[in-house]
Amino acid sequence: MNLDVLSVSPRDLIGWTASAVLVFTIFTQITRQWKEGTSKGVSQWLFIGQLVASGGFLLYSWLIRDAVFIFTNALMSLGALLGLAILVSHRAKNRDGSGPQSFAA
Repeated sequence: MNLDVLSVSPRDLIGWTASAVLVFTIFTQITRQWKEGTSKGVSQWLFIGQLVASGGFLLYSWLIRDAVFIFTNALMSLGALLGLAILVSHRAKNRDGSGPQSFAA
């Protein structure tokens, strides 16, 4: 596993760039969900599936010693946990009436 940041190959640069785009996209969506105070239309299975898949890929990445995928899948696992926690929090608030009102379209 090459963790020397100063000697990144073009192949690794592609991997790190793709990782940054994926992680940025997911965390932007999770941040929006948190700031808007609603998880309307978001299924808990999205985050559960993401957590299981990312956990499996994290283990696989560790076994093959791929730093790009270890980093990416660790962050994706964290993102899945955060997204699920936000979704559960929103649903609990909506059940007790303290959450934002949702209007049927």
